[in-house]
Amino acid sequence: RSFIVHGYRGTTMDAVAEQAHISKQSLYRDYPSKDALYSAVVRDWVDCGYDAMRPHTAALAETRQAREGLLGLAHVLQAGLLSPPVLQMRTLIAAEAQRFPDVAADYVTRSWTRNIRMLAEALSVLTARELLRIDDPGAAAEQLTWLVVAAPLNRLTLQAGAHPYGDDELKAVAAQGVATFMSRYGPEDMDHR
Repeated sequence: RSFIVHGYRGTTMDAVAEQAHISKQSLYRDYPSKDALYSAVVRDWVDCGYDAMRPHTAALAETRQAREGLLGLAHVLQAGLLSPPVLQMRTLIAAEAQRFPDVAADYVTRSWTRNIRMLAEALSVLTARELLRIDDPGAAAEQLTWLVVAAPLNRLTLQAGAHPYGDDELKAVAAQGVATFMSRYGPEDMDHR
């Protein structure tokens, strides 16, 4: 939490030890430097996010109606990627990417790439069940994600002081994104699915 609130430069090992209610010696035993602690914090953050997505992509793979399943996942993607803690972590990693390129690359691989792969697997299942027609599930997973989060993510990360989207706005973005996705990847007889 200290890295998110104070940034890398504003975080001290002393403050982290105090917040964690451990001795500085214990902290330094596990993390010999602030760099090592930062790397571990980002890795742990990523793994928690990955684990949080797993039940939602599993539910998508089991859906009986592609559009409804995709809408449900779209809302989960928005809630996750647009939440203040995730936005703050992304901002921190971007701000420190020059100093810690390996941490940033690991974040992309362990977060974005793994979650896109997991979503692609669910889309493959829906394709095998003939609820979708997808020949490149990885590309489709990226497209779906950007269709439902790109505009709000840009507003929240690139416009200082921007107001977050309201629930109705996010639902509209999700519905439009899923409609666009279904127009490309939906089955021929969409009305029956």
